[in-house]
Amino acid sequence: MNIATPPFRTLRALVEAPEILIAPGIYDGLTALAAEQAGFDAVYLSGASIAYTRFGRPDIGLVSMSEVAETLAPIRERVDLPVIVDADTGFGNALNVIRTVKLFERLGASALQLEDQTMPKRCGHLRDKSVVSTAEMVGKIKAALDARDSAETLIIARTDAVAVEGLEPALDRASAYAEAGADILFVEALTSEADIAATMERLKGRAPLMANMVEGGKTPVKSGEDLQAMGYDMAIFPGGTVRAVAAQLTEYYGSLKSHGTTTPFRNRMLDFDGLNGLIGTPEMLELGKKYEEE
Repeated sequence: MNIATPPFRTLRALVEAPEILIAPGIYDGLTALAAEQAGFDAVYLSGASIAYTRFGRPDIGLVSMSEVAETLAPIRERVDLPVIVDADTGFGNALNVIRTVKLFERLGASALQLEDQTMPKRCGHLRDKSVVSTAEMVGKIKAALDARDSAETLIIARTDAVAVEGLEPALDRASAYAEAGADILFVEALTSEADIAATMERLKGRAPLMANMVEGGKTPVKSGEDLQAMGYDMAIFPGGTVRAVAAQLTEYYGSLKSHGTTTPFRNRMLDFDGLNGLIGTPEMLELGKKYEEE
């Protein structure tokens, strides 16, 4: 597909539909392709997953804007799904946010998630976070809205203030972000169903609400059905992909080291033809024949 014309309208329609939108985490073309083939309607490009997989490092603000852009481009080339992009803090102040929005939108982002942490940021489920002022984050949201070329490029406003200032101040922030025009609200690291209920009571109807499911994180992990019943419009499972892959890799390498062969692990692997089938090798080779000289 043409990366200059990503499917923005599809994402907005999905978010506004009665059924909750589930977006799995991805970090490269292969994970995006596998998610598309599994039948998902949208995917979430996780900054944490880029840090985990590309650098083998934690999510503590080490990934740059250009590195996210370098990751987004081949994903958009490979799949037609709406791609929600984790844009961290916008990688700086409001002027940096403008540059980030313009670049990611050109590369095919269907939505950008911006958060109110200070730089360098860290995973929303790690301790000792800090946040900028509400006024600064409101300015960033307004800058993002002004910078986008299309109103179909959604701006997700995330607050990490629950762990820093408490629930009520975090909800005050989210209300201010809705007032600033954010398309989707994301209150990170709610720790109980009671906090989720309070969030719904305060924010439901102000803008669509997004949940973040982190295995072993601070928020109770729920199914999409349960989250929809709670009032959420969208849920991301950003790091589950990496955790599944890391577990598989640990077992695979352990088996190969122990046995000196992949044979004991073969029933848990794709073979040569299986992988080529997944990535579309036969179709690409057939396409190439179209351009070969007789």
